[in-house]
Amino acid sequence: MRQTRTIALVFGMSAVARAQDLPARVDKIFARFDQTSPGCAVGLAKDGRPVYTQGYGLANLEYRAPLTDSTVLESGSVAKQFTASALVLLAQDGKLSLDDDIRKYLPEVPDFGRVIRIRNLLTHTSGLRDQWGLLGIEGLGPGTQVHSPLTTLDLIAHQKMLNFPPGSAYLYSNSGYALAGLIVQRVSGKTLDAFTQERLFRPLGMTHTRWRDDFTDVVPNRATAYSGSATTGYHTDMPFTNMIGNGGLLSTMKDLLAWNENLDNPAVGGRAYVSTMETRMRLTNGRTITYALGLEVAEYEGVREVSHGGSTAGYRTFLARYPDQHVSVAVWCNYAGANPTLLGRQVVDLVLTKPARPSAQAGAPAVQVTAAELAKWQGTYRDRFSDETITLAPTTDGLAISGRGGRGNAASWKPIGGARFKPPLGEVTFAGSAPRRGFSLVRPDGDTAVFQEVEPSGALKLGDYAGTYASDELDVRFVVAAKNGALVLKRRPADEFELTPAYVDDFRAGGGLGTLRFARDAKGVVTGFSFYAGRVVDVRFKRVSR
Repeated sequence: MRQTRTIALVFGMSAVARAQDLPARVDKIFARFDQTSPGCAVGLAKDGRPVYTQGYGLANLEYRAPLTDSTVLESGSVAKQFTASALVLLAQDGKLSLDDDIRKYLPEVPDFGRVIRIRNLLTHTSGLRDQWGLLGIEGLGPGTQVHSPLTTLDLIAHQKMLNFPPGSAYLYSNSGYALAGLIVQRVSGKTLDAFTQERLFRPLGMTHTRWRDDFTDVVPNRATAYSGSATTGYHTDMPFTNMIGNGGLLSTMKDLLAWNENLDNPAVGGRAYVSTMETRMRLTNGRTITYALGLEVAEYEGVREVSHGGSTAGYRTFLARYPDQHVSVAVWCNYAGANPTLLGRQVVDLVLTKPARPSAQAGAPAVQVTAAELAKWQGTYRDRFSDETITLAPTTDGLAISGRGGRGNAASWKPIGGARFKPPLGEVTFAGSAPRRGFSLVRPDGDTAVFQEVEPSGALKLGDYAGTYASDELDVRFVVAAKNGALVLKRRPADEFELTPAYVDDFRAGGGLGTLRFARDAKGVVTGFSFYAGRVVDVRFKRVSR
């Protein structure tokens, strides 16, 4: 369902034919979004000028209001580059340094024994646990209460540990950007919205862009967000939060293309600003990650891509630039079932010039090994950092994998010689012998995960685990109890999660809550457990009663 159209033929003469049929080709990409569904807005620019902007589907299903290229949508994590930009401008003003200790501006943050710098917040290398993971453990996630950046500051103020030493690893953390927005406010003396309006949005003509710092505000022409489907029924899925800095930006296609153009030809900030924004973080081990300041700097099919995606409630977003060809795209949707990254790349595929692909290189060829050699590595292994597990079993030509720890490597692993195997992503090397086997998984970006063999759960003594558990870091208590021959985890007022054994003394909690790894003292008595929930690592609970 096309609502509005902006077309400008700004390509070179060799691309005129391709540009002339561009509207129809883009429309085909978004054909699934029609007069009965929520949808997406798309903006495409070339050489600093909009080529095509369009809206598809409905902005509001109840009133059947069309979604257009001027509809206001919400950013999700695409907002992070705007918060980072504010801090870069303050650094240019001499008001702060990106290498300052964050406790200079946020003294409420505990002294973890290691300096956390502003740059660590902006590159997800701070080690701070993610706010949504912590709130999820407490049962206070999105939709349960009105959160704000001060919610995050209070959470962090009560933490005793980090996920890892600052700068040593990358793990996405919304907490860092909520705190970054507070630093902008404390240094500038203005709200994040007031500062960015003055220094960024108004100078760039972004008249429809603002922060959603009061979710009850009436925002003209804003799309309602939805989850569900046409088959099961759509449901309103709007942000019930005042959390900003890590998300919460409202904008339109025209404004977003103007924003991207300033990163290509900076009228605000200058070249030094863009260079700082796009400088990828280097970890203390020397590895350079793809994340810069609120931006992913990588390649898409041989073309340099500077991008970020996002999601908040039912909104899904993607904003990207291809600087070497001066191409820019934005796809923002009001439907949780949309995939704006895929859609955006399908759109830029219509205009990008890509290098010829080299002949497919399969890497080291698979080798023939005996069944006994494959069986040597059969077992269950635990990621030492995340507590995620992988179970391996021999097949006719490799190792079959199950469990969450593989991260994109669910297909079978092919032997390539010795103790080395080739999963779909990266390379695996085994070492040791039972019961002390292990392997390292080196991913394509150089990140390495280390897995250790764990003992499968046998017959459970449910009474070993029963009791009440409390944390010094979170305002919640859990009760572990036996029920129908199994263990359950209870949280007030009425939450109950089944605990499924993963390995000895380790359980997966239902509802996507994470895993619990129980600890015992020298006498074998259970003394507590650690929570592992993706972006939250080793949150410790003590057993306070049986």
